[in-house]
Amino acid sequence: MIANTFIRRPVTAIVISLVILLVGILAILNLPVGQYPDITPPTVQVTGSFTGADAQTVEQTVTTPIETQVNGTPGMAYMQSNSTSDGRTTINVILKVGTNPDIAALDIQNRVGIATPQLPDDVKRLGITTRKRNPSILMLVAMFSPDGSHDVKFMDNYTNIFVKDALLRVAGVGDIFTRADDFSMRVWLQPDRLAQLGLTTNDVIAALQEQNLQIAAGSVGASPQSRNQAFEYTVFTNSRLSTEQEFGNIIIRSNPGAGSIVYLKDVARVQLGKFSYASNSFVDGKRASYLLIYR
Repeated sequence: MIANTFIRRPVTAIVISLVILLVGILAILNLPVGQYPDITPPTVQVTGSFTGADAQTVEQTVTTPIETQVNGTPGMAYMQSNSTSDGRTTINVILKVGTNPDIAALDIQNRVGIATPQLPDDVKRLGITTRKRNPSILMLVAMFSPDGSHDVKFMDNYTNIFVKDALLRVAGVGDIFTRADDFSMRVWLQPDRLAQLGLTTNDVIAALQEQNLQIAAGSVGASPQSRNQAFEYTVFTNSRLSTEQEFGNIIIRSNPGAGSIVYLKDVARVQLGKFSYASNSFVDGKRASYLLIYR
């Protein structure tokens, strides 16, 4: 009976259909989707790097001291850690659902600060990073040069300087993990030359630390100079080395009596390259830089 009514009165059927459509649109626009509870537990990640160390050394000297202090943080459900053979440590602290990740990240950072004095000097110099992160990946972005005009070193550095910062400012992006490496001055030592000259790797490291410093040189003519000094000049020094030639001219050992000087270029090959060569990424056979974007 009802079907026959709508068949005989098509205008009435059209009007009722439009009313149902409008009511459905209004219902969709007013659905309380923002009131659904969070079901994904928040995560706080602690990362660090011990350059040149193996996985066991990283675990014993970096991961374990941090885990000891972070364990028992209010709101923590459990903890996962990973120590890799390239000297990196990653500790994921999974929190209980409903825990405020901002407060938990602050508590974890304070506990990491307690463990910092127990860490090696190389790790403390590079720093320990603590940040909140959603475990679900939003997007993966690959940067590469289609015509091969730029190598992977340039693409990595460009990605970290320009692309990463721009994506972090996008609404909805919580964190970005980059597989790209910054430029790094690589010093490839020649063991046979070091042995002939009676030098060790510690001698090279000490020379690099002593002669590659940013020095505050002060100024000339500042107080309490006499009043007849008319101008005050700020002294700029070129103390921080930046080119391969400057690093190659670092003096490893000098003997004024014999008139001999050993430069870094005499015992090593200096090259401006990547910070790490542990991993490579490709897109259609071309070297690329990857960005993992998290919500």
